[in-house]
This record gives sequence, structure tokens and C-alpha cells, in this order.
Amino acid sequence: MTTGTSRTRHAIEWYADTYGTVDGYLLRHPQDITRPFLDYCVNNRWQRIKRANAADSPEGMVLYGCRHFFASNCLARNLPITDVAEWMGHRSVDVTFKTYRHLMPGSIGHAAQEIDLGLAA
Repeated sequence: MTTGTSRTRHAIEWYADTYGTVDGYLLRHPQDITRPFLDYCVNNRWQRIKRANAADSPEGMVLYGCRHFFASNCLARNLPITDVAEWMGHRSVDVTFKTYRHLMPGSIGHAAQEIDLGLAA
């Protein structure tokens, strides 16, 4: 029996092996496969799916929320913020940190503990 994680990994690897990538992007522009799949293309398709009632999604859910869901889950599971920043396309890790630091488990508590230890020394 495969887990959700192994199914997801298998699906992504199959897609990449079958269709390739462009500059590391898995999805490509529908009219020009040499370019990445731009956010407006994804959003247009999402809107069509929602209008056709082909997706079971919560009322008011927007596609951009999936982006935050992804980043939040990565950081909550202690994946390196540098990797998450790169995957999110942020120009700087500072953008990622400022947006998501409250989700990094124990980051503020850990910092306070380290400062306390340093002051006690």
C-alpha cells in the first residue's frame, strides 16, 4: 500500500519524466511549452473549473490560498526556509521569513531561549 506522500512523489516524477520541465518548472504555458505556466493561466483554469462545479472546494477558496497552504506546511514541518523561498519564487529569503515566520515551530521561543542562555553565561 502506498502512502499519500509516495503517491504524490510518484505522480510528480512520472509527469516530469513523461513531459519534462522548463528551467525547473513542472507545468508549462499551454500555448508555448518552452515557458513556465504563468499564474494567470493557472487562475483562468481554476475559474473555469469552479464555474463548471468540477472541483469540490470550500466556498470563497481562491487558488492563491493553495500557495500559502503549501508554504505554511513546508515551514511547519521544518523544511529549510531557503528551499521554500526558492520554490515560492521569492526574490529574497527575507520575504518568506517576514510572511511566514509565525508558522515556523518554536522560532520565537527558540530565539528567546538562546538569548537567555547567552545572557546567563
